[in-house]
Amino acid sequence: MKKQRKAAPQKNRKTHGGAPGATVPRRDMLKLARNGTIAVLAAGAIGAFSVNAVRATVAEHDLNRIGQGLPTVVQIHDPQCSLCTALQRETRKALKAFDDSQVTYLVANITSVEGAQFAAKHGVQHVTLLLLDGRGAVQQVLQGVRQRDELRAVFARHIAGQR
Repeated sequence: MKKQRKAAPQKNRKTHGGAPGATVPRRDMLKLARNGTIAVLAAGAIGAFSVNAVRATVAEHDLNRIGQGLPTVVQIHDPQCSLCTALQRETRKALKAFDDSQVTYLVANITSVEGAQFAAKHGVQHVTLLLLDGRGAVQQVLQGVRQRDELRAVFARHIAGQR
């Protein structure tokens, strides 16, 4: 009888093709752990950004902040109105020139009960800015879309007049 040759021993290769009992190489496990960590950190950053954005929006819509000592700019706003959105964008850019301790920016959303009541109380419609003094009295009404340079100058005069 002829001697059979033994098959040459194969090097111990670990596979991870999904077969039962298959093992994953350490290098691949480290990649998975790193990618998982990155995913968790990214999700956390997105979550923190979202929470801060929601808090800022809630604070911006809190009309109870009127009359607390700071001059206030209140935009009468309809979120479905493109002119309102343009005015809001220009207003926010103009207000970047001022510190939060100098002026408060609020939004009276006319699709909410509180915002609609506020607009009706002052007899104004959307695409309007109301400039209020520190006690909450209306000092000036700006209707229509304005450019940020014009708004910045108006806001500077409004703030200076409150000192």
